Amino acid sequence: MKHFAPRVMALAIASAFAFNTANAAPAPARAENAYLSEADAMARSARVSNVDYVLDFTLTGKESFAGTTTASFDLKDTDSALTIDLDKATVKSVTVNGKQVATRYNNWFITLAPEDLVKGRNTVTISYERLHSTNGEGLHRMVDPVDNRVYTYSHFEPAAAHQMFAVFDQPDLRATYTVTVNAPGDWHVITATRESAVADAAGGKRWTFPKTKSLSPYNFSLHAGPYQVWEDKSGKYPMRLFARQSVAKQVTPNDWFRYTRSGLEFFDNYFGIPYQFEKYDQLLVPDFLYGAMENAAAITFAEGGFLYKSEMTPAQKASLAEVIMHEMAHQWFGDLVTMKWWNGLWLNESFASFMATLATAEATEFKDAWQSFYQQDKQGAYNQDQKVSTHPIEVPVPSSANAFDNIDAITYSKGASTLKQLRHMLGEEVFRQGVHNYLVKYSWQNAKLEDFIGSLGEAAGRDLSKWTRDWLYQAGVNTITANYSCSNGKIKAFSLAQTAPSKTLPTLREQRVQVGAFKLENGKLVLAKNVPVTYKGATTKVPGMVGTACPDLVYPNYEDWGFVKVNLDKRSFETARTTLSGVEDPLLRAMLWQALWDGVRDAKLPLNEFIDVALANAPQEKDYTLLGDVLGKVGSSKYYLDAMGLDNAYANGTRKKLEEMAWNGVVAHKGNANFQRRWFGTYMGMANSPEALARLAGMLDGRGTEGLNIGQDQRWAIINRLNRFNYPGAAALLEAEQARDKSDTGQGAALAATVVRPDPKVKAEWMSTVEDLKTKLPFSRIRTAMGSMYPVEQHKLAEQTAAERLAKLPAIDKAAGPVFMRSYAGTMIPASCTPSSVQRLQRAADTMKELSAGTRRSLLDTLQEDQRCVAIKKVMTAKS
Repeated sequence: MKHFAPRVMALAIASAFAFNTANAAPAPARAENAYLSEADAMARSARVSNVDYVLDFTLTGKESFAGTTTASFDLKDTDSALTIDLDKATVKSVTVNGKQVATRYNNWFITLAPEDLVKGRNTVTISYERLHSTNGEGLHRMVDPVDNRVYTYSHFEPAAAHQMFAVFDQPDLRATYTVTVNAPGDWHVITATRESAVADAAGGKRWTFPKTKSLSPYNFSLHAGPYQVWEDKSGKYPMRLFARQSVAKQVTPNDWFRYTRSGLEFFDNYFGIPYQFEKYDQLLVPDFLYGAMENAAAITFAEGGFLYKSEMTPAQKASLAEVIMHEMAHQWFGDLVTMKWWNGLWLNESFASFMATLATAEATEFKDAWQSFYQQDKQGAYNQDQKVSTHPIEVPVPSSANAFDNIDAITYSKGASTLKQLRHMLGEEVFRQGVHNYLVKYSWQNAKLEDFIGSLGEAAGRDLSKWTRDWLYQAGVNTITANYSCSNGKIKAFSLAQTAPSKTLPTLREQRVQVGAFKLENGKLVLAKNVPVTYKGATTKVPGMVGTACPDLVYPNYEDWGFVKVNLDKRSFETARTTLSGVEDPLLRAMLWQALWDGVRDAKLPLNEFIDVALANAPQEKDYTLLGDVLGKVGSSKYYLDAMGLDNAYANGTRKKLEEMAWNGVVAHKGNANFQRRWFGTYMGMANSPEALARLAGMLDGRGTEGLNIGQDQRWAIINRLNRFNYPGAAALLEAEQARDKSDTGQGAALAATVVRPDPKVKAEWMSTVEDLKTKLPFSRIRTAMGSMYPVEQHKLAEQTAAERLAKLPAIDKAAGPVFMRSYAGTMIPASCTPSSVQRLQRAADTMKELSAGTRRSLLDTLQEDQRCVAIKKVMTAKS
């Protein structure tokens, strides 16, 4: 699964049972709630094996659907009851081993009595009806507002298969699935296998599918609707692509098939195991909760991440390629070999993230994929690992309710970074051989972390237990600093100093990096010496640097082998500040930009000094990928200025300078659409002066576009910005645009532009809707409203309801589910970059100890970021 940044998720269900000893008392019954504990899951999988499902669904397009599950399985004993998971259904009948039995159902799971079961092979048939989901889990249903066509798709991770059918919903109870579906006549039905027959049936068609290979429940899927379909048979495996008919013109199937074909060829060769699922289907689906999901042979992608009404930029195509590769890697690492329990989810996601970057760099045109990884994924991991809520990569998961508590940049990007540096330490071919051996040994099985590490260690001929303890079971990012002295123009002593983040996170780690020393020559920074070194402990001497010309800059993680925060020595820091434009290597340039930005975030470099560097250097940036990162940091600088609520001559003058720089970038790149669009996106984030807003309004009428193609996506972005600042006539422009664009994305954009208006009445109305957990609005619309409620400039308006919102947090957290709270806690906890706001959040953190794990983490993170903002403001105020 791929999530976007913040890239997330939980919900589940399953069983409870007795110990398998002749005279043991029955184990306590499973708790009467919607979640499955690890202990109960392991007890169930100790008793149940060789599971096979025969599934029959009747889909009409209406709000509910009907289904019948026939589950056959081997049972080790009949000492206690067995549960099978089914969420919020109307159960029609339960038959056990040919005998209809009384239904024991609590809305979460059906309990099968011991006396109805037999030791050995059992068959259970459950017929039911259920409402479709509208929150993106289970069997989600969406009515297209353009043409009223109905589309459905399934999403089961982490444990939501029971929202569609009766199932043992845990990853280590793999099963085969044989499916038949009655559906309307103009629908396509897609699952893990290709249909073997489609026949006329009452009210439509009956689709029959052959038995799947062994899959965990969360990797099985079923999607149905009148989807547009594209096919490509030019590669080794047949490929199909599906999308709603009303958005078909936005799909670029050639890009999808090109990247998919390249990826399948790359992974076949890298893993040394051919793709196992015979066909490769991909679907663009609406209202999706995450970025994409690796359902075996029927991968789903969020429309919002990959559909554009203008031509895709290189950055958007690179993102498409990377996410295709990510989900494809899962077909081996996740689907072929699957984690035993949810504590192994990080390894699935980390490995897929690592392999996706490797495949994108080696099998597509995006050869700078590792630079993108450094700028985006890795920085997210560094930031996450410095938060008070950081956690080890490998963490216990007591219940399915906690499966997605730690789905974050640690799980995805720190894990991927540790695999990247482990590959450097072991050697590329040794690492690849270890992965191959692991996949061969555990194919069609469930595996644990020690199985994967064991395969790598065996291939390398070394014990990786200490590496595993230090990197996977201990949290925090270390910092390295180059310490050196020079004499007569030469280095006479050189060492690397490693420090731990705190006394509570004291681990010092071993890893292999490169130490690069640079000299300034004619205004250019030139590499003078590059020394690979494996460092560990507090101090590691680097004799290979001794005798080298005394450098102007040292970067002790050159080419980004290691996962470590770099603290530049004083001389190197000053060189970085003054010579960014003289650094020819874009990755090194990205690292130096990051070193400066780290200085801001750590309240060591005043924000105003960073902004001066950006104003001088950003317009000179010629690397498209790095420009995106630099402009992102410029946008973050503007965010901090606005969050601080500064309304003085310096702040207003700086906002004006940033606005002008961005517009000058648009004008300077006329005729270069990719660079121009990147600069225009930044301009949109900077525009708040009356002159800039008037310029944007004119663009809606085709005036002053400087050659930009102002398509529908850009029109909505402009209208949102105008409404955000209550530009005269903005509400009327919104209404007119909504009448013109009746698409689903148009409706969502209109909602965002409405909620973002600085109108207390609008805020109150939508806050009431957000907090109404029984609202009939699709959850996708509620998420949009949450994200648009209080933009940073509206801090005074936000402050009016801040105390009330914070006070309501425990009650909402208790009443709502994890899916809702991941969005709510991430957007609605108030912070205003003031000491009083910090104190308010601290009081909440001190008293709200009963919050769910995910919500409490969001509260603590918000508190820490508010503290950071206050510290940045203090340093800037003191030194500006």
